[in-house]
This record gives sequence, C-alpha cells and structure tokens, in this order.
Amino acid sequence: MENIITGRNIVKTFGRGVEQAKVLDRVNVEITKGEFVAVMGPSGSGKSTLLFALSGMDDISDGSVKFGDTELSKLREDELADVRRMKMGFIFQQPTMLKNLNLLDNIILPAARDGKKDAVVPTQRAKALMKKTGIDGLENRDTTEVSGGQLQRAGICRALINAPEILFADEPTGALNAKSAEEIMGLLVDINREGTAILLVTHDAKIAARADRILFTKDGSIVSELSLQKFSGKDMRSRTEKVLTQMAAVGI
Repeated sequence: MENIITGRNIVKTFGRGVEQAKVLDRVNVEITKGEFVAVMGPSGSGKSTLLFALSGMDDISDGSVKFGDTELSKLREDELADVRRMKMGFIFQQPTMLKNLNLLDNIILPAARDGKKDAVVPTQRAKALMKKTGIDGLENRDTTEVSGGQLQRAGICRALINAPEILFADEPTGALNAKSAEEIMGLLVDINREGTAILLVTHDAKIAARADRILFTKDGSIVSELSLQKFSGKDMRSRTEKVLTQMAAVGI
C-alpha cells in the first residue's frame, strides 16, 4: 500500500556543543494511507518529537520526511503551512481554541483562506462534524462553557474541517476522564475506518491497543514494533494484554 508518510534516517538535536542532545537518532518510519499507528515510550524517549518531525511542525537536523512524494524540507514555509492546514489534522492534549470565538467559529477557522468571506460550505461541514461527534447544539457556546470532553470533540471537528489525509494526535485523551477518553478513542477509530490515517502518541496501553500498529521508542530510537491487525477490534482485552507484554519486553 502507498505510503502517506515516509521518514528516513531522521535526526533531531537540541542545544549546541557539549550541551547538545540527540532526541531522535536515525529513525526510519513508514505510515501507509489509512493506517492507524500509535507511538509509545517513556518520557523523553522522543515520541512527541517524532510526531512533530513527521508532520513538518518541527525542523529536523538530518534525514528526510516525505508526505506522499513531497519532501517537506524542500517546501517554502507558506507551502508547508498549506500542506499542514489542508492535508493534515492536529489534535493535542489541550485543544488550543481562541477564547474570543465560539465553538463553531473555532472549528471553521482552519478553513478560512485567501480572505474569502463565504463561509457557507465550511459552516455546513462544521455543523455536520459537530453532529457526528455528539456536540451539535453547542455551536454558540464559549470555550469556557463546555466540558473537557466536549472541547476535545470540538478539537477533532476542527482537525477534520478540511478533510485531511492524516490526523496527528499527541496524547489526545491525556486530560480526560476514563469515560470521555473511551468516547474520543471510539470517534478516532470511526474516523480511521472512513479512510483517514492516524498517528497517535500515547503512554496508555488501552489507548494504543486501538491502533493497527504500535512503535515503541526509547532513547531517541524505535526499539520495537507490534502489529495488532490479527486481533479483532472488539477483543480489547487481548489487544491490551499484548501491548502490556511488549511494553515490559522493551522496558517501558
């Protein structure tokens, strides 16, 4: 199957001289179209840095990252911004919403471009996404007038507003209670089944067990990989046990 993301010999360093730290050390990653990949590892292992590198949100020190056939490092900043805005979606632990806009306007915001004022189409799509994610009726609420789970659902709607080919999710359930986390993961699984690829960073074995494949990072390298495709998506107990066993085997 065709790759949507291809990373080759990715190196990311921070600092200079004796204080220089290598956070990613010659990492190779392939994500195919429509695949659901999770990344796990201890704190400081480079998992979030890898997500930022593969999405073009952060420059890499060496190596290459391709989105399809396009090498991200060769794009101008405006071209890279367009790729991220139109073909990628981003979900974070704490959704970054503008406090002076209501939920609907926050969701529509990434669809605004070229100074065009006609927002009919993105508004219709936003409302459809809000209904799909169970937050219809909250369009005019301020960001402070909804729960954490509802705000994360709005963040998912915003990430999907431009129908991206891949979602990058960094600890998307980390700030939620167990019930909300389960609901959000159910939404992400549904989104993936509809054809959107997902790269998700998590420390939670139950969350990672929803993925097709898990990459385990340690000391800036991918030290192990686990496929869960042979397990039924409904057999979460077996999937989670397999993840926990692999975590123990690699020492995370």
